[in-house]
Amino acid sequence: MIGFAIVGIGHISKKHIDAIHHSSDAKLVAICDNNSARLEEFKDKYNCYTDLEEMLEKQKDLDVVNICVPSGLHSTMTKLCAKHGKHVIVEKPMALKEEDAQEMMRTSEEYGIKLSVVHPNRFRPAFIELKKHMEKGDFGKLSHANATVRWNRNQEYYDQAPWRGTKEFDGGVLMNQAIHDIDLMLWLMGPVKSVQSMVTTRLRDIESEDVAMAVVEFESGALGMIEAATTIYPTNLEESLSIFGEKASVKISGKTANYIETWNMEGLSDDETLSIKEKINNDPIGKPGHQWIIEDMVKAIKEDTTPIVSGLDGYTPVKLISAIIESSESGSKVYL
Repeated sequence: MIGFAIVGIGHISKKHIDAIHHSSDAKLVAICDNNSARLEEFKDKYNCYTDLEEMLEKQKDLDVVNICVPSGLHSTMTKLCAKHGKHVIVEKPMALKEEDAQEMMRTSEEYGIKLSVVHPNRFRPAFIELKKHMEKGDFGKLSHANATVRWNRNQEYYDQAPWRGTKEFDGGVLMNQAIHDIDLMLWLMGPVKSVQSMVTTRLRDIESEDVAMAVVEFESGALGMIEAATTIYPTNLEESLSIFGEKASVKISGKTANYIETWNMEGLSDDETLSIKEKINNDPIGKPGHQWIIEDMVKAIKEDTTPIVSGLDGYTPVKLISAIIESSESGSKVYL
């Protein structure tokens, strides 16, 4: 069994706990949080710690640390785990600064540990199907793509914790919410050559942006549009990703991007198209993305392979978001 520990007992940690419990050859052996009150419900089941370094030194059956703390702490904790020889699964965003993400990758290589970043939306059935067709070349020459996140995070949400919306620990709509869709766009469309953007803080009392617009040029020559906001009244409206090419047009959408809205592809009959839509829309969640990532880390350790969502995969959207913010601040196009 591969021993896992979770550091940071907040909302997202519940998904990690469930994923470990449902993954074969994975065992949750320890929990860590600097707030001892959060550990009370776990004391009868796991070894509990309020200090990460103490856990790393004392928990001998620990192989992997899942980092679920505020984003600004990801880099420091990842490097500490690596120095103790522990593999790391870190929540998105990998880091809030490019240089921190780069240092995380360097440290993981130096100490020979495996680093995986949680981008669970890659494992939604609709995107697995879309990726398969794109890799087959079914779109032909790509024209453009559109990623849209029109969500609501009201002021109460940001006021629940003092770190939310801060530039040091959390970031804004790009790093926190839209990073899922930016990751998907990069995964499907390939590397970005340049970006020009505008971001602003319109309605929320936070340091970071609550609205962002960006136009990207991919290295392939295709274009992309990113629209992201947490200001939508009164609740989440939509999350969608659209890909357009000379032989296909696909849009995956919903309040969260789980459902096929449009699937037009040259060479597919009406019956084949309907079959794809029904298969996806009847089971839009599939196996949870966190479980995919836990199970893959177990496999990566046992077979000595690179995790399916690697440190480099986590770095790429951080790099693009940093360029989007730089472009907005400078008023100029930024080349990556």
